[in-house]
Amino acid sequence: MRGKQIAMVLQDPMTSLNPALTIGTQVGEVVRLHQGLRGTSLRERVLEALRALRIPAADARLRQYQHQLSGGTRQRVSSAIAMSCAPRLLIADEPTTSLDVTIQAQYLELLKEVQLSTGVAVILVTHDFGIVAANADRVAVMYAGKIVEMGSTLQVFNNPGHPYTQALLRCLPSVELNGQQLVEIGGQPPDLARLPPGCPFAPRCPKRQPICEEAYPPTVPLESGHMARCWVASAAAA
Repeated sequence: MRGKQIAMVLQDPMTSLNPALTIGTQVGEVVRLHQGLRGTSLRERVLEALRALRIPAADARLRQYQHQLSGGTRQRVSSAIAMSCAPRLLIADEPTTSLDVTIQAQYLELLKEVQLSTGVAVILVTHDFGIVAANADRVAVMYAGKIVEMGSTLQVFNNPGHPYTQALLRCLPSVELNGQQLVEIGGQPPDLARLPPGCPFAPRCPKRQPICEEAYPPTVPLESGHMARCWVASAAAA
């Protein structure tokens, strides 16, 4: 997905980049298709896209293939392709999964700079709460394909309303738990092809009530801009 309105960066650039085409060809293809540029104008726009993501020696990269690049540079190239047509929304799906911790931090800082300089809205998909805390303005917690809680980062971390969010936060490792067993969420995620009629988290929820397994929970406002889909939260707010 590399359009003028919405673009996407996938978690593994080794599979999202074509191994048979040069970097210049892949970036240029998107620019030519959406902006109609040719010749020198096309080349300059491709170089501009690569330099915007701080890809060193951009001229030389045009003639290289993905296997000749480091993991961090490959992910920057994928991001350059996504941003080459100035989309309004960028979906970054686990973009740091294949990167080591140092390169992760550099990439996320660069993503912030791109967001601030272009005004693009970014949906960052991740399972890493540290990345969420450091980079997100608002958080949507999903379970079994559904949003179960949404709010500002501070609201979700400081006052989680859904039992699943609470369980996730309890599972975070801490230096204060020296020698203690890590917390885990018991049970198994549901089969998405056979979701139960009630809350999909109910079979694993320590706070479940009979109604939780009978009907899908309503959306409950917890505070301004903060909501959860939970029967227990609904009863507490009543």
